[in-house]
Amino acid sequence: MHDPTDHGEDIPQGRVIYNRLIEEIRAGDLPPGSRLREVEIADRLGSSRTPVREAIRRLESDGLVAHVPRLGATIRTLDYPEIMELYEMRAVIEGTAARLAARAASPVEITALAALNDEFGQAGDERMAASLNRQFHEMLLNAAKNRFLVRTTHGLQRAMLILGPTTLMEPARVADAHREHGAVLDALTARDGERAEARMRAHIEAAQQVRLKSLRQSAATPGPEPDPGRQDAGGTHR
Repeated sequence: MHDPTDHGEDIPQGRVIYNRLIEEIRAGDLPPGSRLREVEIADRLGSSRTPVREAIRRLESDGLVAHVPRLGATIRTLDYPEIMELYEMRAVIEGTAARLAARAASPVEITALAALNDEFGQAGDERMAASLNRQFHEMLLNAAKNRFLVRTTHGLQRAMLILGPTTLMEPARVADAHREHGAVLDALTARDGERAEARMRAHIEAAQQVRLKSLRQSAATPGPEPDPGRQDAGGTHR
């Protein structure tokens, strides 16, 4: 992966712009099909074009941006098979992380995970819930104590960003996810790797079902008139 910290005096600002764009993609403010215009982004974020260009290049190396003829850099749009494949891989990878964590996690880590899940269950809004959910999954991944698994998971997480807003934006999903996390924690506490993996796979598959429901509803709802200056997002997550 191209690391924008390697060259040039504008590169630290490029990392700031990159992180800002990542957050906008995660929040759905830059949905699939959105054009990334260097001048507009530079003006909006109070930057020169050079760090914006570096940030876009890094997003492209992450697989989040593609160059579309006559449109330029745009946020990638995932088709249905790609969405299914992403969730299948997430179930495999995070299920493996849960199984390894059942063996390798310290009692302190399991206690911290339980406390984080309690906080997640009491989150006051969807964005806070989404942040705590990411922390929970990241903590569990680190508790698995496998550096290669961490790298693989982070690559998958970057691809998942293209899906847009988390399924935790759906009504009742936070409560369901809180219970599903609890089932994983029960297995971790029992040091039952096979059950931990099964419970984590079930958790990811439940999120997949919510995503598919959202896709069906989006496809059935007429959208606004397309902006002629913007590529159609294809209804992948709205």
